[in-house]
Amino acid sequence: MSGLTNKAVVIDGRGHLVGRLASVVAKRLLQGGKIVVVRCEELNLSGHFYRNKIKYLNYLRKRCNVNPARGPFHFRAPCRVFFKAVRGMIPHKTKRGQAALKRLRVFDGIPPNYEKKRRVCVPSAMRVLSLRSGRKFCQVGRISHEVGWHYKDVVQNLERKRKAKLRVHLKQMKVNNKLTQQARQNIEKAAAPFTSIIKSYGYQ
Repeated sequence: MSGLTNKAVVIDGRGHLVGRLASVVAKRLLQGGKIVVVRCEELNLSGHFYRNKIKYLNYLRKRCNVNPARGPFHFRAPCRVFFKAVRGMIPHKTKRGQAALKRLRVFDGIPPNYEKKRRVCVPSAMRVLSLRSGRKFCQVGRISHEVGWHYKDVVQNLERKRKAKLRVHLKQMKVNNKLTQQARQNIEKAAAPFTSIIKSYGYQ
């Protein structure tokens, strides 16, 4: 994720720790980068599931005594949970912070717009690299489902369809690559004189 560019960096949230990934994303946003985080339901939290669920239920009870309609607002969706984690690491009440948050997009699952785009991971935020083996962890999607997020089954169904479609696409690509390679071998002898001329001009 080095260097600045106008293109959005698409991060696959699967297997990343929420806090570590949020800190990397927040720093990148404040530097002017654009970030898209997909599959937020597969983000991880360190600690046992039951412990994290109790902490989240306690967090949901926090209200404004004067007028509860004014907030604070507690989101159940995994993507909004991650968004709020990033927001807490950014001065979101300033113009700079508001502009930074506008450059962040978060999604549960992988939307069609980002299916064919290259997705990256952040090694410093990966659970397998950051968390000691044997330590307890849980998925954000499971906690969200337990506290009132109703779209777990919908997202899982869409993910199954996406993976099935991807398997068909990769199989077809494998066949096409094999046919292309065979066609090149068939025409190699006939094209040899022209290939030597092209190479003489410095092209490979």
